[in-house]
Amino acid sequence: MAHLLHIDASPRGERSHSRRMTREFVEQWQQVHPKDTVTYRDLGRNPVPYVDEPWIAAAFMPPEERSPEMWDAIRLSDQLVDEFLAADIYVIGVPMYNFSVPGVFKSYIDQIVRIGRTVAYGTDDSANSVFKPLVLGKKMFVVESRGDSGFQPGGQYEMMNHHDPYLVTVFGFIGITDITFIHVGNDVESISSARTQTIELLAT
Repeated sequence: MAHLLHIDASPRGERSHSRRMTREFVEQWQQVHPKDTVTYRDLGRNPVPYVDEPWIAAAFMPPEERSPEMWDAIRLSDQLVDEFLAADIYVIGVPMYNFSVPGVFKSYIDQIVRIGRTVAYGTDDSANSVFKPLVLGKKMFVVESRGDSGFQPGGQYEMMNHHDPYLVTVFGFIGITDITFIHVGNDVESISSARTQTIELLAT
């Protein structure tokens, strides 16, 4: 039995393609795996705060040395990290905004990419600084909605796509390297293609 973390980052409601596709994905997943459990987080409608000075002070202070104020500053981040680590599979709807991810999702990433929680920092035998990912053995599905075509490999806007490479980099940094993208555009053909890809993924 696996545990899914379902995240939506779009601020749109029923008009959101990414929301609709992640909902359909999770519903179909549950039909195939009825014993799996799901946690849902709606960042689009309930954004998490930006990292600030009290957060930074708390995050880089050894837990045993944190003041009560520091614990207050880091509490939500700890909850988000705990929730993230508890999942085996991630289903995330992240639209492309201005060639990258929405600000609400970047804030979420800043809250969960934490030294000592999701990535370790130290030195190797040659005293070089090294990072060690701590989130291992996970699977991620990313539904990315775009307002136009051409951002795929070989497309006319490929070099402007900072969305997919960024997610591969930042989640790979903490150890999640098994990432499947489901791209959905703003036309019937693209939506149909995304649904077909979802069906094929669930079948395998």
